[in-house]
Formats: sequence, C-alpha cells, structure tokens
Amino acid sequence: MQLRIIVILLGLLASGSALAQAYKWTDEDGVVHYSDRPQPGAETVDLGKYTAPQGNSLARKPLPRRASTAEDDDSRTVGYDSLAVTSPVAEQTLWNIGDVLNVSLALSPALQSGHQVRAYFDGTPLEVGGLSFQLQEVYRGEHNLQAEVVDETGRVMIRSQPTRFYVQQTSLLRPQANIP
Repeated sequence: MQLRIIVILLGLLASGSALAQAYKWTDEDGVVHYSDRPQPGAETVDLGKYTAPQGNSLARKPLPRRASTAEDDDSRTVGYDSLAVTSPVAEQTLWNIGDVLNVSLALSPALQSGHQVRAYFDGTPLEVGGLSFQLQEVYRGEHNLQAEVVDETGRVMIRSQPTRFYVQQTSLLRPQANIP
C-alpha cells in the first residue's frame, strides 16, 4: 500500500516538472517562438517565475522619460502601466439590471491631471467622468466594453482589452422559476 502511494507521488512530481518546461527561440526572421517541445538552439524558460495575469488588462511599459527643461517641469507626463475593466467581468451574464450598467475601471498609476477616460460601449465612444460610471439604456443581449485614457491633445495613452458581457432580462410573458 505504501509503495503504491510512493509510486503515485513520484509520478505526480515527474508530471509536474514536465509541465513546467518551456522553450524559447528566435527564428531567422527575428520572430520569437515558445513551445513545450525542445527546438535546436532553444533556451529553457523557467515557468515558475511567471504568474497568470489578473483581470482583463493590457499592460504597457511606461513612456520613456526624456531630458526635462525648465518649461517641461510643469507638464511632465508619466506613462500608465495598466488599464482594466473590472466590472462587468469578461463573459459575465448580468440579470435584470434595469437598463443601467455600473462600470468600474482599474488604472495604474492614478489618472493624471488633464487626462480623460473614454469608454467604448458596443463601439460607440463615450466621454466618462472617471474610473467608475453608469451607462444608461443597456438592453439585453451581448455587449462589448473597452476603455482608454487620452491626454490633453487626444493622444491615447493606454487602452484596455475589450470586455464582452451579456445582459439577460426575465420575461414577463414566461417568468422563469429558477434564475441563477
């Protein structure tokens, strides 16, 4: 009995380490490839140091800083690291919201003075007042939501990944007994 447990544990350990192997190489065109199978000239990638991203965000490197002058000191711009739609969650089904959608965004670092948040609801651009806002006339069906931050000139500083969600409404003609 104990031998069987030891063999099973060793098998699990061996399979776990096999799953943690990944390989990275660059082809002759300069394209970087990743695989779980070794390739000639590939280097081993340690997957233990990588974690799955949280939320639905698009991370960007901060904008490079340039040498500042006296006139630039008042208008320094720092890039944003991430912008994500945190509510509604991707692929979420919302029930009986009364045609009003509460939206929350996460932005890092905080919104800078002079910058504005723009939301795209089903492709239509909307100027919104901040990182939490309500959208009116959100009817049943499939919808898409995306957000971006723009500077004073209208240049996009960062954009979130699109978030798809669904709105359902209980029918008055055929009420359902059990709604999740």
